[in-house]
Amino acid sequence: MLKIKDVPVDERPRERLIKFGPQALATTELIALLLRTGTTHESVMGLAQKVLVQTGNLKGLANANLGELTQIHGIGSAKAVQLLAGIELGRRIAQATPEEKVVIRYPKDAAEFVMQEMRYLEQEHFVCLFLNTKNQVTHKKCLFVGSLNASVVHPREIFREAVRYSSAGIICVHNHPSGNPSPSREDIEVTHRLVEAGELMGIDLIDHLIIGDQSYFSMKEKGII
Repeated sequence: MLKIKDVPVDERPRERLIKFGPQALATTELIALLLRTGTTHESVMGLAQKVLVQTGNLKGLANANLGELTQIHGIGSAKAVQLLAGIELGRRIAQATPEEKVVIRYPKDAAEFVMQEMRYLEQEHFVCLFLNTKNQVTHKKCLFVGSLNASVVHPREIFREAVRYSSAGIICVHNHPSGNPSPSREDIEVTHRLVEAGELMGIDLIDHLIIGDQSYFSMKEKGII
């Protein structure tokens, strides 16, 4: 078993983070820093690798709960809490960005804005970005959760929120937990329904994006809107 103290100082995760920044570290190294220590029979790097494997990759880790983490041999409640705190902090940072008035000029901008937050969700979430006349995001809200269809997505809920925030336009976004962003017939039907409602309200549906795993589909780019 190779312990951290046996690794050359310049190759240790903490020292590499200090020197090169967190983006230079592998996922297992970042997990190891959260865990801090290994066990009597396993190094912290080995334990970090086991956490990643047994949760099924980053998506699984992002959705793991306390009980699931403590079932991993070597992970007690203290280490599980450290991991959950790190995951939740990252999630809150991702959700806090609307306050920065992000500008959406292209579908890619909107996709990147929500990708990290939505790509790991295990249910479909329907999120609306509300924009002002400068294409700045003034408000973001998840309005519906569940399989997307006309009975679930109500235009009145979307446009009520748009009027409340004096929005000039809306970008609707939902995720496909499968990771494949290709639209279903229901996705396209909902899009057409929202376009019609927007025309009546005088508030443009700028785009409807479907988020996959590091990929997206834009109704605007494909000429559906």
